[in-house]
Amino acid sequence: MPRLLAAVIAALFASAASAQLYRWVGPDGKVHYSDTPPQPAAAKSVEKKKATPSVIEGVTPYAVQQAAKNFPVTLYTSATCEAPCKDARELLAKRGVPYAEVAVADQKQLDELKRVSGGDEVPVLVVGKAVVRGFEASQYASALDGAGYPQNAPPQAVRAPKPAGPAKPAQQAIAPEVAEPAPPPGPYAPR
Repeated sequence: MPRLLAAVIAALFASAASAQLYRWVGPDGKVHYSDTPPQPAAAKSVEKKKATPSVIEGVTPYAVQQAAKNFPVTLYTSATCEAPCKDARELLAKRGVPYAEVAVADQKQLDELKRVSGGDEVPVLVVGKAVVRGFEASQYASALDGAGYPQNAPPQAVRAPKPAGPAKPAQQAIAPEVAEPAPPPGPYAPR
């Protein structure tokens, strides 16, 4: 019985995720919404809309927000770095980690990379103050786990690399942008 109930619920959610929604004005002037099309004679100004699965979709989870605030992630790459940089981006995207990417293309960015990592090889992952040189999935996972990034957050949109134009001073280039102070956590916030 529990399996049948789970299957029915899953089928309902699957059909709702791709369902159409119709909006029309009836002969009495009232607005109606339905998942089935209205009768042609009884409806005026029919609109077909795509139903979205959830309003919450696209909202960054609280744990990711906190980890990103306390331990911002920066990935240093270059145009010549192919497989390792691609793998690093994919790992971050799969875990739903928001990150800034610095595509090292000029001397100032190279100097910044050397200051941060002690070398000039990419990829380099910076999580807060932790630095991981090269790409090794287990080392990336360890650094992200230590910073509190969840292992199964929804994927984030991949951020575009910073332009190769004039770089900001090194101290500002890797510091997180501060918009306004975050409100204190509520009584039910994770600790």
